[in-house]
Parts: sequence; structure tokens; C-alpha cells
Amino acid sequence: MNEVLPLMEAFYTLQGEGYHSGKAAYFIRLGGCDVGCVWCDVKESWEADAHPKVSVENIVSEALRYPARMAVVTGGEPLMHNLDKLTEVLQASGFHTNIETSGAHPMSGRWDWVCFSPKKFKAPHSSVYAQANELKVIVYNKTDFEFAEHHAALVNENCVLLLQPEWSRVQEMTPLIVDYVKQHPQWRVSLQTHKYMDIP
Repeated sequence: MNEVLPLMEAFYTLQGEGYHSGKAAYFIRLGGCDVGCVWCDVKESWEADAHPKVSVENIVSEALRYPARMAVVTGGEPLMHNLDKLTEVLQASGFHTNIETSGAHPMSGRWDWVCFSPKKFKAPHSSVYAQANELKVIVYNKTDFEFAEHHAALVNENCVLLLQPEWSRVQEMTPLIVDYVKQHPQWRVSLQTHKYMDIP
């Protein structure tokens, strides 16, 4: 029996944020999330059963229709599902496998790049910190800088540290982030460039 995953949507675009911003990528957005961020912009992804179950083979065959070989698995919270088979087939097909996760569940899958974006609404699983290539903290209010430093102290020393303003508060938070990075240069700024450019 083919392994299936609840697929909310899959699309070819540019990675809009984080370390790989600006690169062409095939996004695989899985349904299901139990983190519940109040400012989530894809709340329709939260209910896994609302989305069709699609075989891993079909997901990857659709991705192969496009020229880029970077696949970004996101959600929802993708680690609610076992992703071993998905990454196995993606990598066998020549894809660089990236995941965007809050880390709220144990790691599964084999990843070339882990974007770890912890949330206050549900604590991360301890297995995620050592594997994070990128720590991306969403800044919604001033207390999020302290939250960011707490998690930065737990990731591996090679992890890229990024602060990103929450989109609805970008005008208020961006100047604070700029000042913070100038004072704490181990951090970088991440912006949601796809929203500035109005691309999906």
C-alpha cells in the first residue's frame, strides 16, 4: 500500500523567507497543526482530515514537473506526520529536502536543511535543536527577543539565527529588529519577501 499524507496544497514558487530566500522551490504544504499560532496565515491547514490523502509517489511526481530541485515541506505542522518515506523518495529523485517546522513533534525524515521556528503556543521537542540549520523566530512583540535568545542557546553552534517580523506588525517590529541585530550581530534579519513582491 502506498504511503499517503494529507496534502493541503503544493505549488512552485520562490522561497520567500529565511536562509534560502529568493531560490526557486517546490512547496509541499501538509494538513494538520496542533500549535495554534494566533497570527497564523494558513489556519485552513490546521485540520488534517479536511485535506485529501495523496500518495508520496504522486506528490513527488508532481514536483518533478518543475525544474528546481529544492522541495520545501511545510504546513500546518509537518512533523505531525512521519516523513521518512517522503524524504526518501524526494532525495532519490534528486531533491534537496527542506523542512519548515515549529519542532512541536519528534523529527522524522532525512533533511538537507531544517528551518526550526519555535512557537510560544507549544514547546518544541528536544530532538529538534541539534538538527536545526536555521532558527527563525517570528517577532510579534518585544518579549519575543528574550524568547529568541532562549532557543538560540539550545541550538547547535552552526545554526543560522534569524529574526523575522510578523507580517501584521511589520511596521512596528522591523525597526526594533534592526536595532537588535545591530546590537547582537550573531542574528540576521529575515523578511517575507514574497509578500512584498506579491507572489504565492
